Amino acid sequence: MPGDQRVIVELLGSAPDLGEASSQPAHARIEQWLMAAIHDGLLVAGDKLPREEQLAALLGVSRMTLRQALATLDGLGVIVRVPGRQGGTFVAEPRIVCDLTGLAGFTEQMRRAHVRAGARMVRAVTRPASRAELRALGLDRGDAVHEVVRVRSANRQPLAIEQSSFPAALFPDLLEQRLTGSLYRLLERRYDRAPHTATEVLEPVIASAEQAGLLRVEPGSPLMLIERTAYAVSGTPVEHALDVFRADRTRITVRTGLGPAARSEMAADGEVASAG
Repeated sequence: MPGDQRVIVELLGSAPDLGEASSQPAHARIEQWLMAAIHDGLLVAGDKLPREEQLAALLGVSRMTLRQALATLDGLGVIVRVPGRQGGTFVAEPRIVCDLTGLAGFTEQMRRAHVRAGARMVRAVTRPASRAELRALGLDRGDAVHEVVRVRSANRQPLAIEQSSFPAALFPDLLEQRLTGSLYRLLERRYDRAPHTATEVLEPVIASAEQAGLLRVEPGSPLMLIERTAYAVSGTPVEHALDVFRADRTRITVRTGLGPAARSEMAADGEVASAG
């Protein structure tokens, strides 16, 4: 059975009855149905959905209603709509979750996502610290940093560019070490200066020509920049990093919770309310 026909048959077997009364609008029910089909394996990455007019007719809805559902899924990165005669609507490759919780390095993030991490060196040089690095790392003018730039991959597909700078005085022979594995593990085992805490700032950016070439995307494609300053347990800054991730292949997550100060404040507010 041709691929497109197989998709139609399998989809129709799980299609919702949009004629039934429901508190949800039809487009939301279509979204949930397609999401469930992907989750359950009825649809897999690369599958092509039926043409809009065909799918709308099979579901008994207008093309406007169907397009509303598809637009939502497209915005979530669940599907990809390709223009042209050979185009159509395809199930997207699932995004890899990069969990920043706990100051995890890329290797640990990929382990959590159950994918194989890789690294390709772009450059490793010792140079004078930039103004931003002087400020972030608490260095004096003229101090040097070791800059390590690597393309990080997931299952052999380029996912991110890591640009990390380390104070040369703290890590004098860093560039003589093997730099294709976990740099955080290297900082811990060789120098006893593992990153313990960090300040991270996330910002959407667009790919430069160099970044696009390294990540195999089009120039101007959306990327997610993570600027990070990491500190050892002593409070000494040990890394300033500018990492960029492909926005089409990753989701950045962070788990948060109330700290002691916030919990104390909430308890105090509760006591005041009780007294009132």
